[in-house]
Amino acid sequence: MNCLLEGNCVKVFGKALHALSRIGDALWLDPTVKGLALRAVNSAHSAYACFLFSPLFFQHYSLGSGSEQGSGSVNCKLLMKSILPLFRCLTSIERNVERCQISVSTPSDRVVVQFFCRHGITKTHNLRFQESEALQAVFASHLCPNVLKAPARLLCDMVMHFPSSQEEITLSVTPLRVSLTNYCEEGKDPMRTMYTEMSLHPDEFDFFQVGVDLDLTFCLKELRGLLSFAESHSLPVSVNFSTAGK
Repeated sequence: MNCLLEGNCVKVFGKALHALSRIGDALWLDPTVKGLALRAVNSAHSAYACFLFSPLFFQHYSLGSGSEQGSGSVNCKLLMKSILPLFRCLTSIERNVERCQISVSTPSDRVVVQFFCRHGITKTHNLRFQESEALQAVFASHLCPNVLKAPARLLCDMVMHFPSSQEEITLSVTPLRVSLTNYCEEGKDPMRTMYTEMSLHPDEFDFFQVGVDLDLTFCLKELRGLLSFAESHSLPVSVNFSTAGK
């Protein structure tokens, strides 16, 4: 696999890595005919994320020779701590990097990342990968009775009121309101716990469908990573959910 990114696309790619780093400690690099997929899952297998960059996103994108394409794609598993530092400072990348080339070398089990910078400087990084089975979450979002659609900014404004140390939040929905509250484990001293609740009226959402009243508790860290990426690109966010544990 070989792909080339130019200009602002390098920064967008880096932002996706930042979001995935909030999910898990490993990154699955999955080149396919439909594009390059970046995937991550947390240690409890309760959170999964995938960014799929279509071939049109790249200046150049190829899977390799015909024989390589026919034998199936290679699923590369990289340690997040090995690739994330390459894209750590997005401001510096935006200012200095003109192009970024990413290639996968199956004979040497390496992912090669090259930054072509201003003044003719080229930075080359060789990262070892572990060949792994494809990582894919199985879910049917169209079967979910509850659907919320809203600008990322609206949801960011809700979660910003929770402290960064908050691990889990509870989403409660009824036909009349949507609320987020901080989740507190039983046994904690209520006198030492700050209770925070944010509520929104259905009219605040672009689309609002609640078939079942629900209370769902999940990790806030993963949600922050998704919303941060979506807000930076002014993307709408769709939330599809059913009963707890799904």
